[in-house]
Amino acid sequence: METGSITTPFGRRSMTLGMLASQVMAGEIRPDQSVDKWKLFRALCEAKPLLGISDRALAVLNALLSFYPKNELTQGNGLIVFPSNVQLSLRTHGMAEQTVRRHLAALVEAGLLLRKDSPNGKRYVRRDRAGEVNDAFGFSLAPLLARAEEIEQLAAEVMAERLHVQRLRERITLCRRDIAKLIEAAADEDVEGDWQGLYQDFRDLVEGLPRSPTTAQLEQLLDALTALRGDILNRLEIRVKLTKQRGNAGYIERHIQNSHSESLSELEPSFETKQGATPKQDSGRGHGTLEEERSEAIRSDNRPGQQGGQPDRRDAAAGLKSFPLGLVLQACPEILAYGPNGDVRNWRDLMTAAVTVRSMLGVSPSAYEEAANAMGPENAATVMACILERGGHINSAGGYLRDLTRRSEKGEFAIGPMLMALLRANAPAGRKAG
Repeated sequence: METGSITTPFGRRSMTLGMLASQVMAGEIRPDQSVDKWKLFRALCEAKPLLGISDRALAVLNALLSFYPKNELTQGNGLIVFPSNVQLSLRTHGMAEQTVRRHLAALVEAGLLLRKDSPNGKRYVRRDRAGEVNDAFGFSLAPLLARAEEIEQLAAEVMAERLHVQRLRERITLCRRDIAKLIEAAADEDVEGDWQGLYQDFRDLVEGLPRSPTTAQLEQLLDALTALRGDILNRLEIRVKLTKQRGNAGYIERHIQNSHSESLSELEPSFETKQGATPKQDSGRGHGTLEEERSEAIRSDNRPGQQGGQPDRRDAAAGLKSFPLGLVLQACPEILAYGPNGDVRNWRDLMTAAVTVRSMLGVSPSAYEEAANAMGPENAATVMACILERGGHINSAGGYLRDLTRRSEKGEFAIGPMLMALLRANAPAGRKAG
């Protein structure tokens, strides 16, 4: 029996205690022990991170297993395979022989193979007159059979860890969505509190996560987000209790009337940073919007109307809802190229880019000025970014802008649906499918 004796390597290769331990383990295989070689190989592929072997080493091992004539690894069938390096190179789709030798050494060092070297170091087999194998020199697969249960256990641990990480990411995604929507609701309902500061804390937590986080980092982020969500819920529950105590039907009715059909939190970014945007730019575009919207609404309520009972155009502009700069840039990425130095970092950059785009699309200065008066300068720049994004579908950009201006003055135009449609059109394929 080839696994019953201790063999040392040929040539300058030295013997190690690890090799000796592997040979001793291989000698303890039970006579009735067997395992499906391809099932075991799949488990090896799963347990690769814990075994410290590369995918190239697994490709060499796969080639060695293909030289074993049976599907079941068992001691009775013999566990020695003896292909040459040339044959292994062919079975590994042309891998260089030097690379094959290096990965064979890695498999031996990992305790997955044993060398049974001949006196001259060659791999061959001796057969009797009946064609039965008397002795074979090559690589023994006995360690695979001896460690089959251990390998399957390691594979189960890796799969359990992968499932744990997947569930962590799902819970983090749900928590992020809850926090974004709750902060938005609090800002819309004028609930007292530093909601801008809470939103900043929320973004700092999310953006502090590295691109390839560990399980411990995901767990820490989930704990922090859960605590933040609990704090926000407590504040909102206090407001709800106070509302119930007042029992004011008109107060509740005002809440219903102020609800928005478009939710900005649907655009809460995922773990990946948008391609082409630096982390600094990405973080700056999503901040500073909640308090600004509330302040703008207060200022619009205090503006006097024109004489003669006619509403001021500025009132119509204040009534048109503005959106965060980060959302506008996600929906209209083409405007970035027209900003100062080829980038847009703030609203002033966007308005500068809009003037350039206006001239390029043939929109007259008077048409753009009317749009700015009717919608507000930020919203007019946003509309120009949308027109640029849909340039191939608009015959006359100036006429289209004047039409939107007239509709805005009548209160019949909202930017939200236009932005949402562009955001869906520019969304990555994976996010569309999800």
